[in-house]
Amino acid sequence: MASSSKVVLSGMKFLMGLVFVGWLMIWVVMPTNTYRNGWSPKLRSETASTYFGTQGTNILIYTFPILFIAVLSCFYLHLAKKSSSFAQSGVLSSHLQAWKRPLLLRGPQGIISAIEFTFSLMFLTLLLWSFSTYLVTSFDRITPESAKQDGQQIWMAKLDSAALRLGLIGNLCCAFLFFPVTRMSSLLPLVGLTSEASIKYHVWLGHVVMLLFSAHGLCYIILWAATSELSNMLEWDAIGISIVAGELALISGLFMWVTTFPRIRRKFFELFFYTHQLYIIFLFFFLLHVGIAFFCLILPGVYLFLLDRYLRFLQSRRSVRLISARLLPSDTVELNFSKSSGTSFPPLSTVFIKVPSVSTLQWHPFTISSSSNLEPEKLSIIIKKEGSWTQKLSQILASPLDRLDVSVEGPYGPSSSTFLRYDSLVLVSGGSGITPFIAIIRELIFRSTTLGSKTPSILLVCSFKTTADLMMLDLLLPITGNVSDLSRLQLKVEAFITREKAPSSNSKNIIRTIWFKPIPSDMPVSHVLGPNSWLWLGAVITTSFIAFLVLTGICTRYYIYPIDHNTNEIFSYSKRAMLNLIFIIVSIAATASAAVLWNKKMSSMELKQIQSMDAPTPAVSPSSWFFNADRELESVPHESIVQATNVHFGERPDLKRILLECKEPNTGVMASGPRGLRHHVASVCSSGLADNLHFESISFSW
Repeated sequence: MASSSKVVLSGMKFLMGLVFVGWLMIWVVMPTNTYRNGWSPKLRSETASTYFGTQGTNILIYTFPILFIAVLSCFYLHLAKKSSSFAQSGVLSSHLQAWKRPLLLRGPQGIISAIEFTFSLMFLTLLLWSFSTYLVTSFDRITPESAKQDGQQIWMAKLDSAALRLGLIGNLCCAFLFFPVTRMSSLLPLVGLTSEASIKYHVWLGHVVMLLFSAHGLCYIILWAATSELSNMLEWDAIGISIVAGELALISGLFMWVTTFPRIRRKFFELFFYTHQLYIIFLFFFLLHVGIAFFCLILPGVYLFLLDRYLRFLQSRRSVRLISARLLPSDTVELNFSKSSGTSFPPLSTVFIKVPSVSTLQWHPFTISSSSNLEPEKLSIIIKKEGSWTQKLSQILASPLDRLDVSVEGPYGPSSSTFLRYDSLVLVSGGSGITPFIAIIRELIFRSTTLGSKTPSILLVCSFKTTADLMMLDLLLPITGNVSDLSRLQLKVEAFITREKAPSSNSKNIIRTIWFKPIPSDMPVSHVLGPNSWLWLGAVITTSFIAFLVLTGICTRYYIYPIDHNTNEIFSYSKRAMLNLIFIIVSIAATASAAVLWNKKMSSMELKQIQSMDAPTPAVSPSSWFFNADRELESVPHESIVQATNVHFGERPDLKRILLECKEPNTGVMASGPRGLRHHVASVCSSGLADNLHFESISFSW
């Protein structure tokens, strides 16, 4: 049975790879004369129809293959989720492990592995090939006679051609721009990525896109200035391309681009966050500028992103059930939510939360610290008070309250638990960076205590500023956990207190637990499309795209074709684009809403069961639960955990020595925390001094 499952998965993966290579080859040959004069006219003559017009060709060539891969990958991931071998080894084969070693460490791009560098180089080669081929084929057609017919000199005609080709290359980058930020993507897990881990690819692509589009617009401005035609900047062609729409798209893109640079983003994060919502204006006017036919080139990424965004919107409308909060004296809070038992996620998963009483608009990502196996009905996150948002949240929790409204998006996570394939693990953290390692340790507790399976040995190297921060180690166990569970693990903790020479005399060993009251409208945290979310996502992609094609076909056949007759010379590009945009939105909204409502109906019985087994009810009235000091305050067995911990005061860890002393033949190394710490760990693993160290990058904040 397992072998047949592997054969099916391998076959599906091969088919998806074949389709992707074919789709990519079209981009490679598109700038050539062979495609322009041979393939393209033949394809357009055979695919143009009264139902889709000439845009049917671009839908078939550029949009359909990627959506087909997305649907097929949903079924692939659903089957792979049930395969234990895939769950532990991950999608990437072990022989590719050497390619995952850090190659570049110092630079604005952060930590880059060999495989990332190789694919980046290949993509840049594709851009250079496409642009150079475009220029060669277009410049061959420019002669003094042809330029004179257009009222231009040769250099003007060449500048006009180069400007157009810069826009086409920018379109190629846009085709990949939205895949990394699609959180419920079925494409990224195929290569072992999550949307959080691939944010940097979105950043790289965004820089290239804006450079190309800025050069595209600047070249045209120079051309119009040289020919005294600057009035073209105010034209909105009733039939063809709208220049004004392109300018509005470029301006909105420039606003987004300026705020992404590190100095601005870090100092004025809210400015960055809000200006980045201009992507809606950018996409809208970009569509009106190029028309739906050229927009089909980037439609797959945009389509999947819009679907993902709408599903997230539906999930965020729910108010989730917050069970309790553990407040540590180190300005750290653990929030515990009710979770549906069918919602599972691997360690290193994340959720986005919004607390309306803190901010009605801001969403913040947090790593899940709980294990869905060890705690099947709870989900936990850890929040360290570091910014204005977390500070205000801490102030609210410090005041008397019996409930807190919270909205959640997620969970989102990797498709596999790759850390299970190692014989030993070295987990290096700084400050609140210990959070993802808490999830890993809890998962290994489950595997050692419940499943009785062999788990890798663990060396946890953690750095804290003060003794009070040391109490974050108490969160290695869930709120209902038993300290003896840790004894089943081969766990060694090396804790470093960097700002104190000795234990602080005024440090408290009290953790304050607040229990919240439920209300009927609160929902447990669950996948927006239910337990079989991958299957449902594939169904929604399929049905919504079919609905889009049906609506487009009806509109083209009975409204556009009688006016235009596929000449593209009568019916407005902008109007056609607007109609297609409406069809996309309606198709996605209708099918996604139906799927979510169906899953909500099916899970209503489970919701009633969860609400009946909420937090313990005190003997006194529920309104006085918060003031019940006997139940509210508890002394966590801190000493039992510290006995397994070697605490170093007034020093920082010698990471190079610690890592090189690890002699296990297959050691996985993970680092979470400040950028300098992660880069230092990566440099040791990639130095070649120890072949047994395999660095696993888990952070998306460079």
